[in-house]
Amino acid sequence: MAKLVIVVDKLQDWAPFYQYDGVMSLPAYLKWQPKQKQRVRVINLCRQSHYLGTGYYCSLLAEARGHNVMPSLRAFNKFNRFEISELIEELPGTLQSLLDKALADAAEQQLLFNIYFGETSSKALRKFANYLFEALPVPILRVELSKKNHWQIRSIKIGAVHKLTEQEQGHFAEVLERYSHKIWRLEPKNARFKYDLAVLTNPNEPFPPCTPKSLELFRKAAKRAAMDTELISARDIQRLPEFDGLFIRETTGVNHHTFHLAVKAEREGLAVIDDPNSILRCGNKVYLQTLFQQHKVPVPDGLMLFKQDEDNLERAADTLGLPLVLKIPDGSFSRGVVKVTTLTELKAQLNALFEQSAIILAQRYTYTEFDWRIGVLNGQPLFACKYFMARNHWQIYKHGKGKTQSGGFATCAIAEVPAHVLQAALAACKPIGDSLYGVDLKQAGEQVFVIEVNDNPNIDDGVEDLYLGNKLYDLLVEDFIRRIELNR
Repeated sequence: MAKLVIVVDKLQDWAPFYQYDGVMSLPAYLKWQPKQKQRVRVINLCRQSHYLGTGYYCSLLAEARGHNVMPSLRAFNKFNRFEISELIEELPGTLQSLLDKALADAAEQQLLFNIYFGETSSKALRKFANYLFEALPVPILRVELSKKNHWQIRSIKIGAVHKLTEQEQGHFAEVLERYSHKIWRLEPKNARFKYDLAVLTNPNEPFPPCTPKSLELFRKAAKRAAMDTELISARDIQRLPEFDGLFIRETTGVNHHTFHLAVKAEREGLAVIDDPNSILRCGNKVYLQTLFQQHKVPVPDGLMLFKQDEDNLERAADTLGLPLVLKIPDGSFSRGVVKVTTLTELKAQLNALFEQSAIILAQRYTYTEFDWRIGVLNGQPLFACKYFMARNHWQIYKHGKGKTQSGGFATCAIAEVPAHVLQAALAACKPIGDSLYGVDLKQAGEQVFVIEVNDNPNIDDGVEDLYLGNKLYDLLVEDFIRRIELNR
């Protein structure tokens, strides 16, 4: 568990807030010694934010001690150089229009307000505040806006906690509570947690990799193992150093915030599932096809088709025959995957898919009633399911207008999986990594083909956990603890 320290110039600066033993003056912080191998998160609220002031020295010395501090030294340097003026002058067009729209009815020509950890009291300015916080991760930002033809940033300064009004103090405390709830939580001595795990979710995702109940079962398993879990969102990226591990339970993508959070978490020394390499390697079907061929993993016969080649149509049909399957490299949940049965369909679908990607993967079509999904964790099989095709469809998922149908499933013991299916699944994961994977395979008699490896496999209550029950979540928690201890 990371220790949170709040550094102030004078202890009286913290007097209006909840009394917390982690509040220290700068001299006290420099004398304080954390427990061995304990990670430390510092919130620097020192008054003097100028170069060589106490605030600057607090961040400088915190980084020298290997502690994660906000503001970072890099953030301080932005205020002491020309980056602030560049940020003011180069406000993105979309954000400029957002600012103008948000303040269209404002009677004032000038506005002065605070941003606390990326939040502000004005609903209209929330996106704007979050943008500034991402560019300048500082606990308190003092922002002044003025209007001529358009609303513009007149100045941005580091705010001071001792200068907050009583009303501002209340808002700051509320945001800080959300930003780092560990300051405020009083835990009984016999219920202290040894580990902290962030679980990244998106409640608005249409096809999340976990149901709410499966997330709750995982959190209960974590609690039994003295691990505290907190559901976080993409906007909590600056909070990652508070945790020992990150469990991504949102559909991942390379050009996506899930990847950015995975990279930052790994840099901060957290145990991460899905790790950045796994997201990179599993996120592209063209990469997987090449990787599997290189490592002799059984896959359907396939071709890479390039947008600029004129013989794609004939080459695909002659080599693979019809019907065949076309895939965009980064599709998920059966999206961006089409089956074509005629040359006319092949031509039309190639033209459509080349609008999305410069390379298309074509594979020989193999009919099966179901696909195997083998869950693999740290190179060992975790669960096994058969996913059956959607009714009157050749895929597990059938996407319609505003509606998605899926086939049934059957969960079974690992011992019931044919040996050659299990062997192919483990062979597919080996060149990718040791994270949590879901391997999709087709079995046709004695032949087995790996279709893809998912870095973010579904774990839904009553499906993937149907055979193991709570044991599945216990195994996930045990592996996270193993990874955390290895990092330490």
